[in-house]
Amino acid sequence: MQVKLLPTPEQASALEATLRACNRAATHASQVAFAKHLKDRNGLQKEVYTELKATFGLSAQPVVRTVKKVVDAYATLKANLQAGNLGPPTSKRHRRAVGTPIAFRPQAAQPFDDRCLSWQYDARTVSVWTVDGRMKGIRFACSPDQLKTLVQYRKGESDLVQRGRKWFLIATCDIPDPEVYEPADWIGVDRGIVNLATTSDGTNHQGRRLSRYRRWQARKRAELQARQTRSATRRLARRAQKERRHATHVNHRISKEIVSVAQRTGRGIAVEQLGGIRERVRLRGDQRRTLSSWPFHQLGQHLAYKARKAGVPFLEVDAAYTSQRCPRCGHTERANRPDRDHFRCRRCGLAGPADVVAGVNVRDRARSAWAFVTMPVPHPA
Repeated sequence: MQVKLLPTPEQASALEATLRACNRAATHASQVAFAKHLKDRNGLQKEVYTELKATFGLSAQPVVRTVKKVVDAYATLKANLQAGNLGPPTSKRHRRAVGTPIAFRPQAAQPFDDRCLSWQYDARTVSVWTVDGRMKGIRFACSPDQLKTLVQYRKGESDLVQRGRKWFLIATCDIPDPEVYEPADWIGVDRGIVNLATTSDGTNHQGRRLSRYRRWQARKRAELQARQTRSATRRLARRAQKERRHATHVNHRISKEIVSVAQRTGRGIAVEQLGGIRERVRLRGDQRRTLSSWPFHQLGQHLAYKARKAGVPFLEVDAAYTSQRCPRCGHTERANRPDRDHFRCRRCGLAGPADVVAGVNVRDRARSAWAFVTMPVPHPA
């Protein structure tokens, strides 16, 4: 749960000094961990605890959270290396990741537990430990629904985040998932670039408006990159953040509408498994940036968590040939889809919008998969 802080100038100055001190301490602890091969929390904390308190002005509990942040960063790096997310061992990116200690930005997020940060929900204020002492009465803003969620389910750490001149707290909320109902049927969702999402009901959430917006942003980005000035670099960073927020808003709106339709009609939601699509699909040079930067994977994530929150069944099914298979006769052929927008079966003549046909195939596969999942297992005699 993200809430916006409304600090006074004095409070903002203390928060900024705290972030900088914590991240300087985290960078130093990371260098010690890298040099002495200390990746476990107890070992690293024993090595740097006294030094971080004396040198960087941190209290006991912020030192503990800073060490935990460093250990978690190395655990994440190890997971990414094992998953191949940083390329093969011979790649420059992989060698740089394993050959240098992790460094933390001055404004990187800092976790606080309940000993360092407390919430006053009635007054809508928080009390935060800072290097200038305990800072009380920092106001925060949130909606009534967010406040209700915080009161009922907030648990564990809260991350202090600075974005430009704005301050946020990201609180961890442990919300129990409602029981998933038995679906009466399924809504198949086909994701794409021209059409962000097309359902088996024929509802089309077009991405053309977002495509125009992103092309306009790309032109402005090229103009700013050509200037090669500091102000242009700062404007590029602001534009990139604004573009991501816009795409995220569109994905939230689409996923919310699809989940509400499924919940109202008692159906489940099925999407294609799109993992590894960048490795499977061969594109022209002018298409690669569009595919790499397109937020269709984020749309699937929004659908998954919103469905789980609403108790709507959610499935991912095999994406193979969903755009080439005829849902009526089962004939699968590349020629069934003569162009991007149209489908026409070469055997039975079924015709229609290609994205809707793909959504129907996704729905049919979800029916079969759910029947197999819920099939009772026979007991041995």
